[in-house]
Formats: sequence, structure tokens, C-alpha cells
Amino acid sequence: MATANPPHTERVVPTVPGPLPRASRPTAFTPPPLACDAHCHIFGPANRFPFSPTRTYTPPDSGIDDFERLQARLGLSRAVFVQASCHGTDNAAMIHALRRGNGRYAGVAMIDDTFTDADLEDMHSNRVRGIRFNFVAHLGGAPDLEQFWRLVQRVEPLGWHVVLHFDARDLAAYADLLDAMPIPYVIDHMARVPTTDGIDQPPFQHLLRLLADDERCWVKISCAERLTEGRVAPFDDVVPFARALVAAAPDRILWGTDWPHPNMTVMPDEGELTDLLAAYVPNAQTRNRILVDNPQLLYDFV
Repeated sequence: MATANPPHTERVVPTVPGPLPRASRPTAFTPPPLACDAHCHIFGPANRFPFSPTRTYTPPDSGIDDFERLQARLGLSRAVFVQASCHGTDNAAMIHALRRGNGRYAGVAMIDDTFTDADLEDMHSNRVRGIRFNFVAHLGGAPDLEQFWRLVQRVEPLGWHVVLHFDARDLAAYADLLDAMPIPYVIDHMARVPTTDGIDQPPFQHLLRLLADDERCWVKISCAERLTEGRVAPFDDVVPFARALVAAAPDRILWGTDWPHPNMTVMPDEGELTDLLAAYVPNAQTRNRILVDNPQLLYDFV
């Protein structure tokens, strides 16, 4: 199992911006107790948790201390840390954050064939509950599918799920893969559908059918800042997409900030992203289900 190297003094120069230094506070609604940010990342600090030598971008340090300050400001209690490609299969920074949470956090790891069964059991004991695969072109494209299936089969006995990061245009091409999935799967960021193509675009309609018809399918209504035209607030063009997904299966929808927003050039305000959830889900009972009940079920919070 990959672990962090000892502290080192090599200077790491970021190639992408970091998050805003201080988010606004949400004003559209008050997050309920146990509300969960179900998609965020932990990056570094690089002098303790080095980035992957094969990474396609280098973020500035955005560690657990920074994240917990943000959580307090947003009024959130739980989180799901999703391993990102810049750390590769070295999940040490994420595991450190999970231990710090003392049950308040869960994790989604990136693994390969070098991980032993003992490694996976250790990760489970630290509240890892899924594995993630990138299929998007700018992060290297699809994984080796033989290894993909081996890893899916290995985590099935643990009761884990798989998180899939697709480009919208590729979603239909993986219909057979999703149909054969033996465990629940979560599609990141509304499958990255471009709002400029409209709600009737074939990739989004395909996503809606998946969510409505396949009880293994979950979707994150996250990353408005990546989907909207112009990449800046107020993200009104994203609202109809999120509402349609919530209407299709409110019991299999997750929400997250995507903090610290890797590869974005204009950083969003996490307070505004939290407020956006009120536009996505005007009904408070359904919104609380998305923030509390759904992540509690999928990530085994107690």
C-alpha cells in the first residue's frame, strides 16, 4: 500500500490556483445537523504528503486544517474526501484526514493491483468506503479495463462502491460497463454535462434514464462552476439540470463543494455553492435528505 514519504524540502510550484482564502457564509438556508459535503479533496501539505510524479497538475497545499476552517464557516459537519489524480494511488493525505475526523469523514480511494487485501481492510477500518476511476480525457482518459474489473471485484466484499468521473460525451459508450456493475456506482459532477447544450442533450437524457432506471446509480449534483457557461456565478443555467436529477431519484443524489476546485482558473465561493443547493432543491425535507440521509446510507456514517 502506498504511503507518504518522510518530510522533504523540495519546493513544489503549483500549476493551478488555490481556493479563495475565505468563503462567504451561506444565507439561503441553514444546513441541518450532520450535513455532509460529499465531494471534496485533501491536497498535501506536499512536504509531508508528496504529489504523484505522474500528475497532470500541481495544486497548492489545501490540507485538513484549511478544510476544517471552511466546514465551520459553511455550517457543515461531515465530509467525503475523494482521492484526486494529483496524489495518484498514494492515499496517505486522505487517510490522515479521515483519522482526524474520528468518524465524521469518509473516503473514496484510488488503488491499483499493488494493494493487498490487508491494505484494503486497513483502509476500511479508516472509513474508506469506495474507489474512484477517472475516465476524463484531460486527466489521462479511461483506465485499463481489465484492472478496473479486478479492483471492482476485490472491493465488492467490503461493501464499497465505485465513483466514476466521466466526460458527458462518453457516457453512452460505457452503457455495457455500467450495466455489468456488481456494486453501486456514483457518477461525479452530473457527468460534466455542458449547460450550453441544453437539458435535452442526449448525454444528459441518458444520465437521467440511468438514474431513474438503475437503483445502483447515484449522481452528485456538484461542480456548477465547471458546467455553467463562462465558469462564473450565479450558475442559473445549472439549476434545471440539478432539479431534473433530484426529481428522478431524490434518494440517490449527493452534493459537494469540490473544494479546493482543482484545475479551475476562476475560483468559486463555497458559500455561494452551498446557497445554490436551495435553488436546486427548494423543499427543505428533500434537501436534508440529500445532505444527511443519502450520504449516511452510502458512507456508513453513525
